[in-house]
Order: sequence, then C-alpha cells, then structure tokens
Amino acid sequence: MTRMSASQIREEFADALNRVIYKGERIVLRRRGRDVAALISIEDLEVLQGVENREDFRDARAAKEEAEREGTTPLADFKKELGL
Repeated sequence: MTRMSASQIREEFADALNRVIYKGERIVLRRRGRDVAALISIEDLEVLQGVENREDFRDARAAKEEAEREGTTPLADFKKELGL
C-alpha cells in the first residue's frame, strides 16, 4: 500500500488514479502526517459495501429475533414513557 501526502496527490493525481485503476493499487492519503482517506478501485469499494450489507443484515436478523423473544413496546406506549 502506498502513502501520499495531500500535496503529492494534487501533483500526481492522474498517475495515482491510473495506478489504482489499472494496477489495483490502494493509495492512502495523508494530511499533516496522518492517514485521512484512501483511493481504492471500484471493485474494492463494492467488496467493502458487500461486507457492510452482510453485517447490517446479520444485525437486523439478530434484532428481529430479540424482538420476537422479548416482545416489543407499541410506539404510543413508548412515546408516553418519554413524555412525548
């Protein structure tokens, strides 16, 4: 993985973009010595989004199972509890 400063990426953006697109390189962007962002291929982004979607689905399934197991509170009762 390559690291580039913000000033370096401004000067070499086209080259950096080509390295990501054609070589599959991942480039970490740094500002003031800290990693702040990354330049990745669309394929890598799609993989990350797929992982997030699976995690969201797993969490939703767990929440549904918990609600079925422990029951739920009607919205009107919940609002009343909160004084709304």
